[in-house]
Amino acid sequence: MTAIKPFAAVALQIAARSVERLSDRAEVSAQMLAMIDEIGVKIRASGVFIQQYGGSPLRLVVLPEYFLTSYPGRISIPDFAEKAALDMDGPEYEAMGRIAQAQNLFLAGNAYERDPNFPGIYFQTCFVIGPSGDIVLRYRRLNSMFAPTPHDVWSQYLDVYGLEGVFPVARTEIGNIAAIASEEILYPEIARAHALRGAEIFVHSSSEIGSPLATPKQIAKRARAFENIAYVVSANTAGIEGSAMPLASADGNSVVIDYKGNPLAESNTGETFTAFADLDINALRTQRRKCGMTNFLARQRLELFAPVYAGQSPQPANSLIENGELKIPDRDHFLRVQEQVIERLAKDGVI
Repeated sequence: MTAIKPFAAVALQIAARSVERLSDRAEVSAQMLAMIDEIGVKIRASGVFIQQYGGSPLRLVVLPEYFLTSYPGRISIPDFAEKAALDMDGPEYEAMGRIAQAQNLFLAGNAYERDPNFPGIYFQTCFVIGPSGDIVLRYRRLNSMFAPTPHDVWSQYLDVYGLEGVFPVARTEIGNIAAIASEEILYPEIARAHALRGAEIFVHSSSEIGSPLATPKQIAKRARAFENIAYVVSANTAGIEGSAMPLASADGNSVVIDYKGNPLAESNTGETFTAFADLDINALRTQRRKCGMTNFLARQRLELFAPVYAGQSPQPANSLIENGELKIPDRDHFLRVQEQVIERLAKDGVI
């Protein structure tokens, strides 16, 4: 493989901005575009400081989960899709593309997005925009508690995008990038599926409780890094503006973790770029090619687990497909499905 010079990556900790109190899509879009302009300025200033500090050129920026809109709350799924979900070719992506192009970097983030193949709903989407200004990776969150996922429309989603669209890996000039959304960092199968398709860098957009104590997500980030021999660049929100929730409820602990599971840099609270570090992809690739007990990827024996996984599906596929048609859910649909899953697992003696 072609050698890749070390480069700087930053988990940019910024406040998400709720659209809950805005009246219509025009107002929402105006706020999102204004915020993207602000982010462009912050990224440029951060890159200048990182190089002055002695770092390598900034080539990868990861933004937090749903930074443009915050979470939907109790707004109905079709109403939120209409009001705030991004179009796949919308002006917000174009604006972020201009930032990536002007600053010669890869810009990763997370947004709610509507897909014309699935009208009336949205998916929570992780994206990576390349220095060309084009989207080079689009990953839809697969495990969510209160929002539609590709698995909820599984048969139709595979018809449209195939498995390549479910676990995409972008092979880029700075390494092979995959995305993990928010609490999905707690599910090792998702990271492992990406790693088995070649991922070397996990970009992780999150909005989570920050704490000086070790939270489940903080532990999981380190585990996903060393068990897959991959970097994790995890950006948390610096609070959520304009919502009913106290501002700093999801704030702090953005982090860059190396392929041995060691934090290289971690932020405190507030808006900051201080979670930045150099990524050395050549060193990662050397580690993956070494024989020894710590080469966890090479030591996988996946056939052992295939029969167990094949016989189990606690969360059912196609919960939003009824008689071959897409069903628009209410918010409580997902709780009802989970209640049925728990009842079945108890009956089968699993729990």
